Amino acid sequence: MEIKKLEKLTENPTPNWGLNGYSTDRILSISFVEYSGSFEFTLREKSLHYTKVWETNSSDINDLNEIIEKGHSFGVFENGELMGWIIGEHRTWNNSFYIENILISEMFRRNGAGLQLIKSAVREARNLNCRIIELETQNTNYPAIQFYRRMGFSITGLNTRLYDNPEETAVFMTLDL
Repeated sequence: MEIKKLEKLTENPTPNWGLNGYSTDRILSISFVEYSGSFEFTLREKSLHYTKVWETNSSDINDLNEIIEKGHSFGVFENGELMGWIIGEHRTWNNSFYIENILISEMFRRNGAGLQLIKSAVREARNLNCRIIELETQNTNYPAIQFYRRMGFSITGLNTRLYDNPEETAVFMTLDL
């Protein structure tokens, strides 16, 4: 396994990567109450089977390439073949590093590829003198939330209306550098 800077996606490798999404038996259940001009959010672990699958199409690849061309993204390669990526962007307006997308081939999950990609993003963000790294995931993607927590990220925001699916809440996570 080798981590290298990504330069451009010339094709869509994801159809050969297995499950493009996640499956879990636990989610974060989010409830909130508004009173007197303030909000109170409660996050609880809840046993619930949830599966989400999405397709990465040619339009998605074009959008990712626009970010990759900025030079802050990395791929995990095995025998020269791309098996995963972390697509990152330096946001100068608030001096942050934003992880737009992280995706790893099913057969490379849980073997250190994600850890190595996150470490590469952290090194890149530090080289850019960023103050934080930010990302967004869904409350239903419990495995990702736990992974990011192990990497030192903490939950710093929620958006209950970002997605069409009312079961999903956007969970924003931040790593202080």
